[in-house]
Amino acid sequence: MYTLSIGELINIIIISVGIGICGMSILQVSYGAKLTRQVKVYLQFFFTTILVYITSHLIRQFLESNPSETAGFFIRAVTFLEFIASGVMAWLFSALTLYTSKSDKAQQFNRIFGGMLTGHVIVILINLFCGICYYYDEMNVYHRSGGYLLSNLFIFLMLLTDMYLLIRYRDNFNPTVRTAFWIYIIAPIAAIFLQAFSHTIQFIILATVGAAVYMSRAIMQDLMDKYDEHEKTTVRIGAELSMATDIQASQLPRLFPAFPNRPEFEIYASMTPAKEVGGDFYDFFLIDDNNIGLVMADVSGKGVPAALFMMVARVLLKSRLQNGDSPGVALSNVNTHLCENNDTGLFVTIWTAVLNVKTGKGVASNAGHEHPAIKRAGGKYELVTYKHSPAVATMEGIKFKEHEFELFPGDSLFVYTDGVAEATNKDNVLFGNERMLETLNRDPDAKPEQVLENIMNGITEFVKDAEQFDDITMLCLKFIGTN
Repeated sequence: MYTLSIGELINIIIISVGIGICGMSILQVSYGAKLTRQVKVYLQFFFTTILVYITSHLIRQFLESNPSETAGFFIRAVTFLEFIASGVMAWLFSALTLYTSKSDKAQQFNRIFGGMLTGHVIVILINLFCGICYYYDEMNVYHRSGGYLLSNLFIFLMLLTDMYLLIRYRDNFNPTVRTAFWIYIIAPIAAIFLQAFSHTIQFIILATVGAAVYMSRAIMQDLMDKYDEHEKTTVRIGAELSMATDIQASQLPRLFPAFPNRPEFEIYASMTPAKEVGGDFYDFFLIDDNNIGLVMADVSGKGVPAALFMMVARVLLKSRLQNGDSPGVALSNVNTHLCENNDTGLFVTIWTAVLNVKTGKGVASNAGHEHPAIKRAGGKYELVTYKHSPAVATMEGIKFKEHEFELFPGDSLFVYTDGVAEATNKDNVLFGNERMLETLNRDPDAKPEQVLENIMNGITEFVKDAEQFDDITMLCLKFIGTN
């Protein structure tokens, strides 16, 4: 009749509780915690290895003293698996400690830990043939050999290296996590020495499971705290970007009809940023009773830096045009100001013009921007191409060329940023100038607001579900004249 000693009963209880705790920890990691996939996989593997380790020990305890040949085979197999699992556990912890330490010598330490794990496996393999660490007698009873501590030598060396990492890079560890790591190191070391004097109760299993659970809880809590902090930061940044979007939008003319008391022309403009705030901008404003200033621009880059650069460029350009500068002179003055202390290296392409709303005669200057499209009365939209000047803020001392043009009653002018022609579908095909002109000419006599709506509908139909990568900004002016 098989009987259990008090020590064996205690071991079975300890191991059973450990198996249950490891199983629950795996479930919690898999389904109940806000963890990244990488962390989940690591903790799942870590607790699975502990589960293999303590389950192997439990099976060994039940098979021990069974003299049958089959029992002998299985007991040796699970004992080998148990010792291998203990080495893998130590290696996993060392890898975690190294990762958390953010050591600048991570590659060297990885090789060291890999060598130690290899050494541990070799010792256990040698033991199968000569029993230097442990052996089984003819009754399949487990005995420790004189070299038992060799089975823990490389594990002990890994733990010593972990201690070095914790001390050397202590500032890189969260205090709570650092404490948990120390507990995980000290508990097994203490258990190893206790185990050398007490062969009955498995202190190593008790220490390993307890320390592993505490460490995993500390890691998960730290990660969840960081996740919550990240969520708060995301919400705050979202609110700030929303406010920035409102501020940016408020700087651009957006009330239409913009000049209800001026029958000489109709105008409409829109900007759809690719991000919360964009680098494109448009502007239009009366310089005097006879002249209107028109601006279409695109700042290099996206997001907040481009938006700030855009606001400065807009204010400077508007100020120069309202002070009487011609478009080319205004761009030269703006270029001089923007080149000063331009540490970010941003630049801006600009098409700007001054149009006499009485005569239809105008002067335009193009600083590296898209060519405008003009529709003559009764005709179709066509691109007006010419050699333009470099972008603003690329270099100091640039002289910007000017071009005279004239609009007649019934003519329309369409200017835009590259976000229109470069709108891209899922097959990485551009919307292009040809599709833009085709869309414009489906309804060439449409009013300015409808013209912009037609273009946006054409882009939306073309790109479908593809992400918008660039700001889309457009302006359309229809010249009516004084009659």
